[in-house]
Order: sequence, then C-alpha cells, then structure tokens
Amino acid sequence: MGYWTTKVLPKIKKVFEKDGTKKAVAAAEISKSFDDSKEEHNKSFEEKKTELQSKVVEIYEASSTEIKRLVKERDEAGLKKHSKAVNKFLQELVKIDFPGSKPVSEASSKFGPVLVSGPVYFVFEKVSTFIVTEEKVDVPAATETKTEEETSTTKEREIVIEEEKKEDEKAKVLVETTEKTESSEPPQAEPAKVEEKPDDAAKVEEKLAEVVASVEKA
Repeated sequence: MGYWTTKVLPKIKKVFEKDGTKKAVAAAEISKSFDDSKEEHNKSFEEKKTELQSKVVEIYEASSTEIKRLVKERDEAGLKKHSKAVNKFLQELVKIDFPGSKPVSEASSKFGPVLVSGPVYFVFEKVSTFIVTEEKVDVPAATETKTEEETSTTKEREIVIEEEKKEDEKAKVLVETTEKTESSEPPQAEPAKVEEKPDDAAKVEEKLAEVVASVEKA
C-alpha cells in the first residue's frame, strides 16, 4: 500500500495533469484563433440573419430547458454539467451553416465546452438575438392588496353614483308627469256676472220726479 501511494499514484497523477495542461493550452489557442475571426463571423451572421431566423428558432424550441437557459445566461458550471447537450445543440447549428458554429462545435467536442467557453458563448449570444423573451414582473403582495382595495372602493363609488342617477331620473319623471297632468285639466270657467236690476219702486219715484219738474216749469 505504501509503494502504491508513494510511487505509482504520483506518476499516474502527473500523466493526467500533463495531459490536462496540454488540453487547456490547445483549447486556449483555438479560442484565441476564434477571437481573431469574430469580425468575419459577425459579417456572415448579418448577411444570413433573415434566412437563419426561422431555422434557429425551430432548433431552439426543440432543445431542452437547460440549453435554453444556457443560451440566455452565462454559466460555466452548467456548460460542464450539460456538455453533451451543448455539443448536440452546436451540431444542430452546424447543419444550418450557422456562422462560427462549425469550429466551435469541433473544439467543444474535442476539449469540452468549458475550455472553449468564450467561442461557445459567442455562438449562444448570436442565437439569443432570435429569441423573444418576456420578462415577468413580480407584483409585491402589498401592492396587489392595495390594488384590490382601490378597485373595490371604485366599484362602490360607481354603485352610489348609479343609484343617485336613478333617483334623479325618478324625480325628474315625477315632476314631468305632474306638470303634464296639471296642464291637461280644462280651465275653470269664471263665475257669471249677475246683473243687478234696479227696483221697480225706484223707477216709479224717478218718473214722478220727472213729472213734477215738468209741471213746475210750465
């Protein structure tokens, strides 16, 4: 056991560390080379943008939830955990000739997406420009309660106003009905004036006075 720990294990560890270092160096060189060609990939992307849109959306919609999240968010732990899914997604992009996808897919398959995360996320960012996302706005509970109270108060006010309108309309109808009833009644006839006739005795006295006056003049 002591021999294994002191002699064999360190040699095995050294071999793996050396191999890992080589892979990291090679991946770094590929990433640098890809960075130098970004301008070319950007130009190609702009030229093919219109024809690529529907194809990219179709591939994206058919992908897993993890890939959709990685397209929107940078998460190297997620790249490592879902490396197979990432490589599969990149291969689908190669099939539609997505700019930059071929060298990135080859590098990711060979070294793993984590070691070439820069180029991988370059492709993901381009893909994300085709994806429409809706941000969900969380409404605080207090705000929701306040909104409900305001709505309830508004409804109560509307009911009161509506009742007042109904009362006003009823009063208006009553007044109009009363006016129509009064105007429809025939005007009352004025009482006939009774002519006062003079008394017969008074007439006799007047005649006598006239006779007396005529006699005295004669």
